[in-house]
Amino acid sequence: MMKKVVALALVAVASSTMHAQDHGLEKDIKAIESKVIDWRRDFHQNPELSNREFKTAEKIAKHLKSLGIEVQTGVAHTGVVGLLKGNHPGKVVALRADIDALPVTERNDLPFKSNVKSEYLGQEVGVMHACGHDTHTAILMGVAEVLSKNKDKIHGTIKFIFQPAEEGAPPGEEGGAELMVKEGVLENPKVDAIYGLHIGSYLPVGHIAYKPGGALAAAQRFVVTIKGKQTHGSAPWGGIDPIYVASKIVDGYQSIISRELELTKEAAVITVGKISGGVRNNIIPESAELIGTIRTLDYDMQKQVNDRMKEMATDIAKAYRAEATVEIAKGVPITYNNVELTEKSLPSLKKMAGEENVHLIKAITGAEDFSFYQEKVPGFFFILGGKDPKSGADEYFPHHTPDFKIDDSGLLLGVKTMTEIALDYLDRSK
Repeated sequence: MMKKVVALALVAVASSTMHAQDHGLEKDIKAIESKVIDWRRDFHQNPELSNREFKTAEKIAKHLKSLGIEVQTGVAHTGVVGLLKGNHPGKVVALRADIDALPVTERNDLPFKSNVKSEYLGQEVGVMHACGHDTHTAILMGVAEVLSKNKDKIHGTIKFIFQPAEEGAPPGEEGGAELMVKEGVLENPKVDAIYGLHIGSYLPVGHIAYKPGGALAAAQRFVVTIKGKQTHGSAPWGGIDPIYVASKIVDGYQSIISRELELTKEAAVITVGKISGGVRNNIIPESAELIGTIRTLDYDMQKQVNDRMKEMATDIAKAYRAEATVEIAKGVPITYNNVELTEKSLPSLKKMAGEENVHLIKAITGAEDFSFYQEKVPGFFFILGGKDPKSGADEYFPHHTPDFKIDDSGLLLGVKTMTEIALDYLDRSK
């Protein structure tokens, strides 16, 4: 789900004259709220890292099977796919939720706080649903239960995709949406359209935010390896300091953003998230490493950033008698909301949330591997409010932080929107 996001400025959306049918499921949806909250809290208290969501997958599969839904497990390692055929013929719509947690140690006082420990990149870490994937999973389980009781209202087929490793597979492994697509999740039966949501700790409960076109950024992981010459820390002139060179490269990279990109066109970000090198205080090491992320909303700008990062690191290192190599992964594409599908889906959101609570926003530099599905079929991804409505505008904790928190009262609207948006899509396609 979602990588680090920025605070959003909400813009009122123009009213729509399109009609979305009322399917009369309010009673069934309301009746399931407490179960959805219980599921969410259980997942939150028992989080699992990417490609390791074994118990999470078991709970999902058990629930879907209890509803009489056809279930496939082991997709993209730990993914679960459910297939629900309605009583009437029609198209196939997919609904997706991500199920993995993050290597973050929780730091709040929730009664269902995670105390889980695991290993990540050779280190012991805390594990936490610090991006709200626990809410996404619980919401979609609730949607599956509601729709399984109302097959007479389904004109077609609904595919429930519970996806692992949205946060990225461990190094050396495949995973996430890209692997699910590769293994055929959008086939047999072929999916005609796909929907997904993401909870937002910055958006008040009861509100929904969306953007047609490029909504979330492409994300690429990069590694810069600097080779110097080891020497005693008291005599730096006897070697080549790769840590000093690394600091110059970090500084140089920010000039690409601030001085070379046309930021009035689209936003872009280069973040170095990890610097490593050396073993003790009085040794200048032989090498150092930078690891970070690149976020872009335009593929021409992405190429410009990639080319300049490689060129700049090489030249800066050379200027200080060191050597540098840069590896940039292909990464996650831009999350692109199909414009026609977005426009036709807005009445469903407004019907459930109220027109005044559905907001058009600017693009977000967070990223989502939901984009891999959108490369194959029309897709629409939107943001669901999860912030306590009684809190102030700036009173929230960002995603991917130890204090991240979601208000459970926002889950019901998630069930409503995902249920109705699927039924409305199939109704339009009759």
